Amino acid sequence: MLKHFNQSEFVRRISVCTISILLLFFGFFSNDWHVAEQQWFLDYQHSTESLIVGRMVKSRQDGIFSGGGLNGAGISNDLSQHWITLKQVHDQYSAYLTGITFREYSPYMSQTGGQGMFFSLLDSLIPLSPQAKIKLFYMLTSLLSAIALALVILWFYCEFGLGVAIFVACSMVLSQWLTVFGRNLWWGLWAFYLPMTAVMYFLRYRRTPASRHFITFGALVFISVFVKCIVNGFEYITTTLIMMVVPLIYYSILDRVRIRQFLKGVLAATLGSLLAVLLSLMILSFQIISVKGSMLAAFEHIVFSLMKRTHGNASDFPDIYTASQTAGTIEVVITYLRGTFFDVNNYLTTSSPFVSRFLFEIRYLYLIVLFLVMSIFVFYRRNNNISTKQRQRSIALIFATCFSILAPLSWYVIFKSHSFIHPHINYILWQMPFTFFGFAVCGLAAKSVFPDFTRLVKRRI
Repeated sequence: MLKHFNQSEFVRRISVCTISILLLFFGFFSNDWHVAEQQWFLDYQHSTESLIVGRMVKSRQDGIFSGGGLNGAGISNDLSQHWITLKQVHDQYSAYLTGITFREYSPYMSQTGGQGMFFSLLDSLIPLSPQAKIKLFYMLTSLLSAIALALVILWFYCEFGLGVAIFVACSMVLSQWLTVFGRNLWWGLWAFYLPMTAVMYFLRYRRTPASRHFITFGALVFISVFVKCIVNGFEYITTTLIMMVVPLIYYSILDRVRIRQFLKGVLAATLGSLLAVLLSLMILSFQIISVKGSMLAAFEHIVFSLMKRTHGNASDFPDIYTASQTAGTIEVVITYLRGTFFDVNNYLTTSSPFVSRFLFEIRYLYLIVLFLVMSIFVFYRRNNNISTKQRQRSIALIFATCFSILAPLSWYVIFKSHSFIHPHINYILWQMPFTFFGFAVCGLAAKSVFPDFTRLVKRRI
């Protein structure tokens, strides 16, 4: 009987994972669910992605490690001072697709460029046309992103059941920001979620504090954070690291871990992350040295790149950075609270500007209020059918959700200048992982109101 139950549960988990991957993949690869406006989806972030394409042209021409292995473009611009133009973006794709070579190459020196080297390696090994290969690269990136998020959905299924997993899956499929990021060769969306997913499953299967070997835990954090830094550099690094701690918060409350054991886990995660970031910085420094020729130039570039994204002195930067350096932090945060998570206007039309702008555009501020209300409802609801352990799970989820909002806020506050300049990009941070946990709380609330629904669905699959 137990063997039959285990087999049935295994099949259900495989089904949840497979369906999630398929739904996410087709959304990421071709916007099949029309969550994002189609032209926006097709054109999104081609400027940054063109640096991957430029890297592949450079690798095909001079080798994968030429130009320090850094991503870049076949232009004369200094990318740290003047960003690539639309015409230059088009030229990178044209060069790759038609076999044109570069006479000059400008590297982007703020990340190690692991994704560019990876695609360059695949480009050299796959015997297909450039047109077929770039489509294949989109498919691969979409698949990796879908798998990473499907593993998160599966974790919620294992912890809370099918109903909650459905809510989380819907929040991912309906997120226009995940949709436009999902296949982009530059961003490598899956890498942002790798550390959190690794921690989720490590702690799930090391349920007692005594079994949590902190050296092993620290090593796991080091490897996952290092892979993230190699793949897409230090993009959203504070968000990634805080996101990684969310499962630790959840399991510490769920298992009522003593404060000493919790602090050991935090220390192991901190040391593992710090070592990974420092090693990545060392690698990046050597890459810059190979291009610039001096350690001082590498140090100056890294400091310049950090300060222009955070809270530097406006007088130390070109005039184009003045507005971002002098902008208020609260002003920046408010901008992101007003961002749109899901736009009903993509599906329905209305003659009312108010309805179109304020009701059909589901903003992140609305979600924060919704999650707060649902958290209070779940926390105070009394249900005789809920066991003590289930209630403890609910409380742990609520606290983890409250903590998870710090992940996006950390970037908006610490990297205020970057967030001021990039409102067309940084809304993705609300999905790292705040909206996932918030919708999980909504799923718990729905489950408590309709306790028989998920059991009925579960029997049918």
